[in-house]
Amino acid sequence: MKFIIKLFIGFHVFMYRITGGKFGGEMGKFKVLILTTKGRKSGKILSAPLGYFERDGGYIIVASNNGASNSPSWYHNIKGNPGDVTIQVKDKKMKVTPKIILGEARRPLYDWIVSIAPNYGEYEKTTTREIPLVFLKP
Repeated sequence: MKFIIKLFIGFHVFMYRITGGKFGGEMGKFKVLILTTKGRKSGKILSAPLGYFERDGGYIIVASNNGASNSPSWYHNIKGNPGDVTIQVKDKKMKVTPKIILGEARRPLYDWIVSIAPNYGEYEKTTTREIPLVFLKP
């Protein structure tokens, strides 16, 4: 199953890139960007399609991992290599500065996200960890 998921993600990233986001730029009502990080352990360049929310001249992504007890690997890669983060939004590629948002600053933003995408509220109910937000500033 893990192989199939990796294959699907790789195909999504490939098609997004060659079409400038015309393919894979939206999933349902979510806008999608491609996040590229450097693996904190492997040093490999890794990309993932993620839903995002525009705010204050940047992009917010949610490290929900579908409510799993651990954060997604891309989140750990950002923490380990914050200077090696780029995104592609549609046909625009850019280097970004990530800011991890936790604690009191996170709550109003998370509530705002849940008002737009209620599934994130459900993810929060299935885990005991605080689901981090990451603000990506071009």
